[in-house]
Amino acid sequence: MVRDNRHVSTYIFGAICPERGVGAAMIMPYANTEAMNAHLKEISTEVAPGAHAVLVCDGAGWHQRGGKLIVPHNITLLSLPAYSPELNPMENVWDYLRQNKLCALVWNTYEEILDACQSAWRFLIDDRDRIRSIGIRHWRVSTYSGPGIILSFGVVPFSLQAKLL
Repeated sequence: MVRDNRHVSTYIFGAICPERGVGAAMIMPYANTEAMNAHLKEISTEVAPGAHAVLVCDGAGWHQRGGKLIVPHNITLLSLPAYSPELNPMENVWDYLRQNKLCALVWNTYEEILDACQSAWRFLIDDRDRIRSIGIRHWRVSTYSGPGIILSFGVVPFSLQAKLL
């Protein structure tokens, strides 16, 4: 059997606010601190005026605080314990997109991959109720005094096998 092993990768950096039913995303050719900084800047512009966002992050290397990660003044990163994806509602988003919009497909060009990722993200954020139903965890109880939102953050790598011409 002949197998085409060519592939290219792209990454969707995404964040949702289940309470408001909104999201922000960037599609990047790589996942690193530079890409994370660009995404944090984008999320910062989507935070409601006067509010402060708390982003739930896993232990990915590009989520690590240090000299290179620039966290905007209206965002706080909340790191999850190791090996606890069930605590991050974004994992449900990635599962949903993989199962419903980005599965069992082959694209001919990198641009088609980007278009598919954009289309999948738009499908998600065009329906506030979908964001709420996927992102809200009824067993999660959080209290916060003052104006603010809780955002869940995640990055999903799509190592998509594409028939490149």
